[in-house]
Amino acid sequence: MTPTAAQDILDTMFAPWVLALQPRVTSIDAAHCALTIPITADIARAGGIVSGQVMATLADTAMVLACMGHAGAMIPVSTVTLDTQFLRPGSGDSITARAEVMRAGKGTIFTRCTLTAHPSGKDIALATATFAKPAG
Repeated sequence: MTPTAAQDILDTMFAPWVLALQPRVTSIDAAHCALTIPITADIARAGGIVSGQVMATLADTAMVLACMGHAGAMIPVSTVTLDTQFLRPGSGDSITARAEVMRAGKGTIFTRCTLTAHPSGKDIALATATFAKPAG
């Protein structure tokens, strides 16, 4: 799957409130997916800190697309678990989420994601998620 194909899936199949974050697929392959969002006033709390809801959404979205990159095509998945650890406040110009598929079974996919703030290059959150693939 190419970044352009993944971006098309993102732009046509994800909810408008996810797209309001302006996510851009910067890379994707069978092992990972990377998304970047700009830090804007719309997603910041007092002091310019990015809200936790935004970071969890970005991580979940990147991990869903990593599942598709692993499969090489659009596949429907449902989030079963999502665990996010916030390491430090998110601030700067943008945030990149880099997601990886750790294991993909017949019905379940396990993923992890690291969120990094730019330009500092500091990791600001870690996330793991489990996804279910529909039977069939």
